[in-house]
Amino acid sequence: MWQNNPPGSLYDYIRVASFSLGPDGRIEQWSERAAELFGIAARHAVGKDPLEVLAPADGHDRSHPPAPFLGEGGLDGREWTGLIPYQRGGRQPGAGGGAGAGPGAVDGASAAGQPGAEQSGLAEIYVMPTQNERGERAALCVAVDVRALRGIETDIAASEAVFGQSPLGFFFFGTDLTLLRVNESFAQAFGRPADWHRGRTPHDFLPRGEAERLTAALRQVLDTGKPVSDIQLVGPVPGHSERRRWSVSLYRLHSGSGRPIGVAALATDVTRRRRAEREAAGVRRNLALLNEAGARIGNSLDLETTARELLDVAVPQFCDLASVDLYQGLLAGDEAPPGLADGSAELRRVAYASAVSGAPVVGGEKPVQVGEVHRYPFHSPCAAALRTAQVQVIPRREGEDGPELGAVVQSTLAVPMVARDTVVGLAQFSRTKGSEPFGERDTALAVELAARAAVCIDNARLYRREHERAVILQRSLLPPGDPEAAGLEIACRYLPANAATEVGGDWFDVIELPGHRTALVVGDVMGRGLRAAVAMGELRTAVRTLAMLDLEPAEVLSALDEIAHGLGRPGGKQSSTRGVRGGVRAADLSEVYLATCVYAVYDPVTRRCTIANAGHLPPVLVQSGCPAELLDVPPGMPLGVGGELFEETVVDLPDGALLALYTDGLVESRDHALDEGLEAFQEALTGPARPLEEVCEHVLGALDTHHGEDDIALLMARLRGLPADHVGDWTLPAEPRSVARARELAREQLPQWGLESLVDTTELLVSELVTNALRYGEGEIRLRLLLDRTLVCEVWDGGLVQPRRRRARDTDEGGRGLQLVGLLSAAWGSRRTPHGKTVWFELALPDGEFPAPDAVEALLSLY
Repeated sequence: MWQNNPPGSLYDYIRVASFSLGPDGRIEQWSERAAELFGIAARHAVGKDPLEVLAPADGHDRSHPPAPFLGEGGLDGREWTGLIPYQRGGRQPGAGGGAGAGPGAVDGASAAGQPGAEQSGLAEIYVMPTQNERGERAALCVAVDVRALRGIETDIAASEAVFGQSPLGFFFFGTDLTLLRVNESFAQAFGRPADWHRGRTPHDFLPRGEAERLTAALRQVLDTGKPVSDIQLVGPVPGHSERRRWSVSLYRLHSGSGRPIGVAALATDVTRRRRAEREAAGVRRNLALLNEAGARIGNSLDLETTARELLDVAVPQFCDLASVDLYQGLLAGDEAPPGLADGSAELRRVAYASAVSGAPVVGGEKPVQVGEVHRYPFHSPCAAALRTAQVQVIPRREGEDGPELGAVVQSTLAVPMVARDTVVGLAQFSRTKGSEPFGERDTALAVELAARAAVCIDNARLYRREHERAVILQRSLLPPGDPEAAGLEIACRYLPANAATEVGGDWFDVIELPGHRTALVVGDVMGRGLRAAVAMGELRTAVRTLAMLDLEPAEVLSALDEIAHGLGRPGGKQSSTRGVRGGVRAADLSEVYLATCVYAVYDPVTRRCTIANAGHLPPVLVQSGCPAELLDVPPGMPLGVGGELFEETVVDLPDGALLALYTDGLVESRDHALDEGLEAFQEALTGPARPLEEVCEHVLGALDTHHGEDDIALLMARLRGLPADHVGDWTLPAEPRSVARARELAREQLPQWGLESLVDTTELLVSELVTNALRYGEGEIRLRLLLDRTLVCEVWDGGLVQPRRRRARDTDEGGRGLQLVGLLSAAWGSRRTPHGKTVWFELALPDGEFPAPDAVEALLSLY
């Protein structure tokens, strides 16, 4: 079939020329290709001897003609092929110069003057005998530039070597987008012989979607000429179960004349590289996930919050659905719930997360809701995971998932949560259909995530248990309810820190002292946790013990300082010298028990309050009609420093005044400074007189008491004092008749108070104490009767010898006085005074339920 096509592309690379010889052996026709190849125009070649045109005068030997068709003016009729050297531009007739200089050059230009023009060459001449229209013998000659042909041969050999031996897949598409040729590497990569691919289209060896992508890219390259790099194609290969991935680069091919003749491509199998990249990306993703888990899991000491933090990390970065079940017994605080070892114990779902649906992960026959308590069947994979502490992979079974999931779960990992060799619960991670299935690396990551969360959950459980014990201990050491004291109206509040904060060492106490005096104590152990609560209990007990000795406030704090200093030493050992304190190593400072404390003793008779401070915030005093003020009390050093001396401050307090003692949690927080809190506290206390309970509520409502950062202790006392008619105070000379006078004064005073039933007992005991003061004491004797909630009798003298109770034998005539005091009184004792001592006893006021003791029976019991 005849077609009009451009010249063949082969002739664009091979330099081919033609000319014809007439019967006389001279050039009869000279083609344009011949003029281009030899550099001689047709007008200088036609009619000339070929020898004269192609070779210079000295380029051949006349005795040996270079070609048969150039001999004796005629042709012999034989075909001939041979090599003829030629000089570009030929021999120029009439030119005296060298070849190439003269009118014979193409277009009159010098061949030597043409850039890059060859001066000589070697042509292969093919002579074919023919006849003209008159029947005369002629010849058609075809000339080929041998050097160009040899270059093409070399290029073809090189390209064949590269094409055949390259490890890269080469393939060529024609302009109709069918394969023209592929090399062996391409054939191996796509799994079929090289010959099979010739004439094929991309749809013959690639899936439909990938074939359409490659076809579109081929058409784009063919149309625009712009190369396309790294097209990722995926498809199956015959004989291999794994889908392969190739990287393909395309570029357009051109003929020697620049005409597009097809598209060449390079294909590389990047399946392994892609797998390695995917694995590396997976490792990076897992490391990032673990890093995120370390930062986000365990920020709270709440079990449920920690479980939710685990799911926040896992969904959707790691899986599509996830849930956490914890043993119900562990949540309740049990050490080892029944059935823990075999996985049959009850669990409670504490957290659930989903990226595809709001329904819970199916854990059995029905969905389990958050907060629901359930069990896993013994032979289920979840129970096996709990029982063996090993991960169980649960593949999806048809019909297992209900439509409420919103997506089909293709696989689930049941991961036991193990902390300190104990299974605390189960985490389930699920992926839906369309997500990549769980692999070995995913399983290891799931175990690591569950383990981290398990440790945090177990820490939270242990903390919760310790916190509860510390709170119980702390509550047991605080005074129950609102305490009562003579001459005082007392209100107190204690607000613990929030559950996420360790228990503190704040405490307060109200201690009744002899003579209707009252000690008000507020303290704060530095530090938190069970250790601080225990230290608080020890110090509170020590304060009560020292208070019973009726020491001065400064003496009480000095003794407490030594006790606290000894708590931080092995065995509670006290330092033998003050110099030892300076030698405490820096490493031991963390073990030193430090505490602040304010100790105030109020005497309702004198209306005086004696205060000593050990590094605590000063009390606040509110007097009627005046703004609240901080008492100017020397701050002192905290307890536990050791060897410090404390000062006392004596303050006269009128009736109706309000004294407030508190800890720093009331006035200090992260949101405001201490000075601001103190100002707000004083402002809340300033105002018209109100019931003390209302004042407490007003203060707690006005200040920031909900920060939960620290415990808050508040102790407020409104001072009433003892009325003058409730006090009997007499001074007696140191003489025997003062005993009778003392009995007489008691007989006269008690009926005035309506205590006739106590007259005999009081008279007897007053006689004993005054007699002892005369016998063992010095100076004047002072008798004082005080009436409040009880009746107190005090006998003062100037002697320093403290009375000592002893057991008298049957034959002894004396020594039974203090025994009698102990039998008839509710309490008795003695204390030092600045100028001697005071011996006292206390009698309960009579009522119908508890009658006064019988003095006769008590006397008879001594014998």
